[in-house]
Amino acid sequence: MSETTRTRPPVEPGPPSDPSPGDRPRSAGATWWAGLRPLLMRLHFYAGLFVGPFLLVAAVTGLLYTLTPQIDRALYADVLTAPVTGPAVPVRDQVAAAMASQPGLPVTEVRPAPGPGDTTRVSFDADLEPSYSRTVFVDPSTGGVRATIDTYAEWLPFRATIDNLHRSLLLGDPGRIYTELAASWLWVLTLSGLAIWVVRREKRRRNENGHSHKARRVRRTLLPQDTGPGRARLRSWHGSVGLWAAVGMLFLSATGLTWSQFAGANVDTMRSAFDWTTPSVSDTLPATSTAAPVGSVAVQTDRVLAAARGAGVAGPVEVTPADPGGAWTVTQTTRSWPTQQDSVAVDPSTGAVVDQLRFADWPVAAKLARWGIDAHMGILFGVANQIVLAALALAIICLVVWGYRMWWLRRPTRGGFAGPPGVRSKPAFSAVLTVGAVAVLVGLALPVFGVSLIAFLLIDAVVQSVRSDEPAEA
Repeated sequence: MSETTRTRPPVEPGPPSDPSPGDRPRSAGATWWAGLRPLLMRLHFYAGLFVGPFLLVAAVTGLLYTLTPQIDRALYADVLTAPVTGPAVPVRDQVAAAMASQPGLPVTEVRPAPGPGDTTRVSFDADLEPSYSRTVFVDPSTGGVRATIDTYAEWLPFRATIDNLHRSLLLGDPGRIYTELAASWLWVLTLSGLAIWVVRREKRRRNENGHSHKARRVRRTLLPQDTGPGRARLRSWHGSVGLWAAVGMLFLSATGLTWSQFAGANVDTMRSAFDWTTPSVSDTLPATSTAAPVGSVAVQTDRVLAAARGAGVAGPVEVTPADPGGAWTVTQTTRSWPTQQDSVAVDPSTGAVVDQLRFADWPVAAKLARWGIDAHMGILFGVANQIVLAALALAIICLVVWGYRMWWLRRPTRGGFAGPPGVRSKPAFSAVLTVGAVAVLVGLALPVFGVSLIAFLLIDAVVQSVRSDEPAEA
């Protein structure tokens, strides 16, 4: 029996197949990111782990602070308002009534009732803590005193307490370090988290090799997933919420640093160097002016206020008496949009306006600082501003809690410390050099950030040393 040998026809060479995502040559940017990623992962991990409690406290107290305007109005309704029983008595009589209730104390500020039904505030220097005043609330209709309360700047006790709790944990200047630490690292956590999240999603897109619909990829990036293992689901929520809240968190970090203890001083120095400071009217009187008679504060208040109104300073104002031989100042106090912060200086003996400053003439940087602080405090855009701040506070609370939960789920089952995920590899030298140079510059501008960064680097060095000594798992 013969055997028939079959010969296969030659195979025509086809077009070269596309390389798999893992075989494709890396671009320079991808290579640099591969070297930078371990460093960012460590930075994000340690900052979140150790700064998280401070961020959590700042977010919780900040959330409480967003509610204080409404709570204040409810708690102190009898102090802030008075029934309208007739035409208002002259401001000088209201000030005189307040002065009679606080004999011997100098007047530091007068805030005439901003509208019908509101009370007039007269503040005194009672030798209290810095920024605190003894404030007398007067009924404009009767000229009678309704209440006397120690206030922090313009804030009543409840709001002052929450403000100090948020700013310093009621510990004074030493406590301010906690908020500066939180603000110094919030922007780092935000930017590093964004980079990790976006690159992770981009890597997943490349691995899918175009098989995933574009709308689905966008949805995965912007919206959290509700399916999958617990840690993956938490990571999805952590990344998506962080993405949505990123701009707000960067804003809170920047504005919080502007009036922090150490970084804020550097910001003030920079603003002074570039002439970006908030301007003010001069309270120096002309040489030909005569000083106001002693004991005439109540009478002079009417004269100064009338002069300011005649100069176009309308709406709610604060009248600030000067030292003998100086001009009084009258400044608008509307910090909600549109901001009204015009001010004039008035000779109390003649009622002549000796200097004036319009908010429109402020430097742009000074306006931005004013708006930034007022937005941070929930004042600039009223209730809408408060709602946005409350949402940001809730987002930060969730991000911190989810971050700790993910860390807990990664903890070793046989004890030990759960370090940064997936970053046993050492960062590239070029990445370390670049980030190190940036960190030095930022650390000089933000001292609390610089000191804490050194602490994180030391901790990371110890952890990496311990992990390198661990035996590799089979």
